[in-house]
Amino acid sequence: MKTLTIQLPDNVDEKDVKMQLAAHLYDKGIMSSGQAANLVGISKREFIESVGQYGVSIFGESIDDLEKIING
Repeated sequence: MKTLTIQLPDNVDEKDVKMQLAAHLYDKGIMSSGQAANLVGISKREFIESVGQYGVSIFGESIDDLEKIING
């Protein structure tokens, strides 16, 4: 496993940045949900429950795709 070090301003929420990165990598298929959760430091269940807030569907469709399906 590789290590990446980033310096963030004090006013930036570290967990939010990790979650955004993990959500993106999960969405692109680069990481599994378990790996993404590990990156953030949360449980797999918590990751799956919260990744939608970052515009990522655990079902493989985008939020826009799901809205189109729902709205016909």
